[in-house]
Amino acid sequence: MKVATKKVKSLDKTKSKKTVIKKKQQSEEIPKLAKAVKKAKPSKVEKQPKKKTAKKSHKQDLEGIKDIDPEFYDFLKKNDKELLDFNLMDSDDDDEEDDKQQKEATVADDSEEDEAKYHKPSNDLAVASDESDFEGEDDDEETIAAGGQQKITLNMLRQWQLQLEKPNVPIEAVRQVIQAFNSALASISADAEGEQANAAAYKVVGAATFNGVIQLCVLHLQPAIVQVLGVKPNSSLPLHKHKKWVKVRGCLRYYLGDLIRLIEQVSSSNILTVLLKHLHQMAGMVAPFTALGKTILKRLIVLWATGDETVRVLAFLCILKITRKQQATMLNHVLKAMYLAYVRNSKFVSPNTLPGINFMRRSLVEMFALDLNVSYQHAFLYIRQLAIHLRNAVILKKKDSFQAVYNWQFINSLRLWADLLGASANKPQLQPLIYPLVTITIGVIRLIPTAQYFPLRFHCLQSLISLSKETHTYVPVLPLIVEVLRSNTFNRKHTSVSMKPLQFTCILRLNKSQLAENGFRDEVVEQVCGLLLEYLAYQSSTLAFSDLVVPVVMALKAYLKECRNANYVRKLKQLLDKIQESSRFIEQQRSKSNVTFDLKDAQAVQAWEQQVRNKRTPLDIYYASWLKTHETKKRRQAAQTDDINADYDIPKLKRPAAKTGVPMRNEDGELELFPSDSEDDGAGLPTDDDDDSEVEQPQPKKSKRKQENQEAKKQPEEVAPVEPADEYDDAGTAVDIVKDLDLNDW
Repeated sequence: MKVATKKVKSLDKTKSKKTVIKKKQQSEEIPKLAKAVKKAKPSKVEKQPKKKTAKKSHKQDLEGIKDIDPEFYDFLKKNDKELLDFNLMDSDDDDEEDDKQQKEATVADDSEEDEAKYHKPSNDLAVASDESDFEGEDDDEETIAAGGQQKITLNMLRQWQLQLEKPNVPIEAVRQVIQAFNSALASISADAEGEQANAAAYKVVGAATFNGVIQLCVLHLQPAIVQVLGVKPNSSLPLHKHKKWVKVRGCLRYYLGDLIRLIEQVSSSNILTVLLKHLHQMAGMVAPFTALGKTILKRLIVLWATGDETVRVLAFLCILKITRKQQATMLNHVLKAMYLAYVRNSKFVSPNTLPGINFMRRSLVEMFALDLNVSYQHAFLYIRQLAIHLRNAVILKKKDSFQAVYNWQFINSLRLWADLLGASANKPQLQPLIYPLVTITIGVIRLIPTAQYFPLRFHCLQSLISLSKETHTYVPVLPLIVEVLRSNTFNRKHTSVSMKPLQFTCILRLNKSQLAENGFRDEVVEQVCGLLLEYLAYQSSTLAFSDLVVPVVMALKAYLKECRNANYVRKLKQLLDKIQESSRFIEQQRSKSNVTFDLKDAQAVQAWEQQVRNKRTPLDIYYASWLKTHETKKRRQAAQTDDINADYDIPKLKRPAAKTGVPMRNEDGELELFPSDSEDDGAGLPTDDDDDSEVEQPQPKKSKRKQENQEAKKQPEEVAPVEPADEYDDAGTAVDIVKDLDLNDW
């Protein structure tokens, strides 16, 4: 406090000096007096004590002013007497003071030297108390912050809510609420950066106030803006065409920018759901802002591709609504960004990611269907890129070129365009792309026609069958299905027994150990029967069905003669019987109706096929019953996705060596129950001559104590299911900024 009072004293002296100089300037008679006074003034801080000679010269200068201008000297004497007596008293005692200061300097600390730098103030100065910082502040009333910011209270929020709920909403209330929303986000940004946001109009303090501001905007802002614009209930006029749009345009632009910034920073799916619903309500107001609309759509596409299930759906609805409001300017940008996001996020397919990929594909087909003329340009360009990758693989025949084709991104792209062409089958814009897409898909199947890539073959065949059914176009897929039965790898006996059935849903390529399992052969037969049944059931009502199935019937009969597995024989024999029965049915319908029309008459052929389709063929009836059973099986498998190994390498038990009878152990000496199932493994696997899917191996008898010891050893080997960790924990740095928001209050 001593230092503070000394500074106050020094400031008072400085102020008096300025007054003196100003008076001197007004007096034009003595211009040299200012220099004299300036020289006479001592400096603020003197590091060393002044000498007696300097003090005497200073006093002589002041006495000279008395002789030169007595009137000015009298003026100084009356108004600033301290200047004349400045540090000139008791000059005889200066030497003693200097000696005293020198002695103290050798003993005292640096703090005492700093105190000697400043002049001592008088004792009559008032000292401010610490309690003055809180004077005039009341927590229950509206206060003004240090930077002129008004502190938002819950009472203010209630008053704003009442104003927004009025029939005639004042425009000023809307602007204040938007400013409060901006201040809330500014307070969060300032807290994150360790700084304080002084540019905001209001100051938001506390989680309750922050949540109240967000809640007020989400629930009441959009209806209030509609009331301000005077929008009628059934009006089709765009919002930016109303007369009062100019009044809300500026503040609404800032609000939408702040809203998308908040959506970027939120990680909780529940809060994202609420904010996206609010953005969906505000989607009609984004149309006039082209640059802002692109920013919003860019963030929404990220959520559409990577968010949770509910977040994905809401993000897509927002994208669809915003794009349709400004389709002419935004559709090209949105289609390109969404396709790239789809390809980027379909690189890895697993039971967990497959539903999201399927949703992206279906929703992207819907976006392309908005304008087929624009979609043709994108589809032609991307299908051409697929063709270029395939051509490079055929010509170069290198590993990198093969990998550019045989991956999930390529297969998912083929699925997307097949679904799009099938969805737009009744419109002519995209029909010219059917032939190149079918050619590319068949080329992918023929690129590496080995048993290792049978899963990829089946995925491509499924796309071709769906495309053929939707577009009513004949695609020659039957030879590609039947030739699987003639594969040497498939007809070879299995050398290992798989514990779980092998599924091709999330697999493109099989390793050597999987090719040796009986589950591989079971799944191949299941896929062959399913694809043949699906395709032939659709073609069973065509006029040329009897001629179409001749190669298939011959191939199935040839395989049944060589097959020794009773399960395979039973399935294929039942399918063969239904095919032959449907073939006889079509021949009977031909003879009954006395087909006399020309085959070139497309309308007559379609009318005849429609009559047969209404009667339903035996193969069609059989396929309907099989489909119900198959869908039930798929739903059961989907419910068990948590139990499926992430690597899709089904673990298998290895029998111990016959000589020792000791269980196999790894390099660390631990019991190895489920060894690695890589491609290098399998060369030394035991051979089973039986074709049954489950084979019980004889186990040596063991005592009860040994069994308990082995069970105790097995427990550490079991891997507990990994629970998904929270994205942001309490101790982390990236904590959700609206984590305290309670949705139940909404």
